[in-house]
Formats: sequence, structure tokens, C-alpha cells
Amino acid sequence: SKFGSPRQSGLVEGLTGEIVFEPPFRSPEAVRGLEQFSHIWLLWGFSQAKEGGLTVRPPRLGGNTRLGVFATRSPFRPNNIGLSSVRLLAIRRDPSLGPVLLVEGADLLDGTPIYDIKPYLPYTDSHPNASEGYTARTRGPALQVEFPPALLSKYPEEKRQAAVSLLSQ
Repeated sequence: SKFGSPRQSGLVEGLTGEIVFEPPFRSPEAVRGLEQFSHIWLLWGFSQAKEGGLTVRPPRLGGNTRLGVFATRSPFRPNNIGLSSVRLLAIRRDPSLGPVLLVEGADLLDGTPIYDIKPYLPYTDSHPNASEGYTARTRGPALQVEFPPALLSKYPEEKRQAAVSLLSQ
């Protein structure tokens, strides 16, 4: 759901997903060489966000401060394009679906349209000395999440840590 996904890609380790291609792109040729990369960029569409105006109220600033839309990562944008960097875990070959990308750290909803995929290049895509503007002061501490053991046991074991990490944010 919209409120059950991370606010940014890469924030929740262990949160995995699959990228299934549409029929014209279900060929192994479309992903040839992609397995050599540890991370990829996803260009995708906000499928459940409404078009926004020139300013937004980021939740991390308490929802009381207006900032220019281009100074935020709000989904309420003049266009519906999203950008996420995710870890490429594997490429599974499915007999009916073709290549399926297994990724970690995505912040997309099930069924989100992905417009393009590009390899992440550390020598050009990483900027270790970049300034982070107002976001440096809005990173709050993670919340402590506790589940009664009986409730936690009802959740699949391989998804427990990702769920706890997501809720802690």
C-alpha cells in the first residue's frame, strides 16, 4: 500500500521485490550484461499520486513548512516520474515471464509502471561529498518496534526484519 512502502529507495534492507517485463521486453537479450552490476536505477511512474503544484509540505518537516516541489522528493509533482536506486540481487529466468529481476531496497508499490532501467555506475553516480540540504536535520532516530511473539510468528520469517525496519521509520 502507499503508506506501507519506504519513503526512499535503499532505506529498508531485506525488502525485496521482482521486476517483471511486459511481453515485448521478455527476452534475455534485453538484460544481457545487467548481471554484472550490483545496483540499478529504476525510472518509474507514481501510479497513485495526484499531480501537485509548485510547493509541497514535506512530512519530515512536520507538514508545516512549504518548499518548492523541485527541492523535495514528494510524489506530488508536476510530472509523475520517480527514480530509485536498488540492489540487483539476481536475474531469474522464468519460462513464461522471461527474465525477472530480483531487487532489494525498492520503494515502489506492486504494479508500479517502470519506464526504464539503467545500470548504476559508482564512478559517476556516487557523490560522497554532496550536501544534503534540509534533510540533514530531518533524519530522525528510528523508532523501536516490538511485536508480541504470537503476532510476529504469524508473519513469514523471511519478511519479519524488513517489516520491522519499515515500521521503525
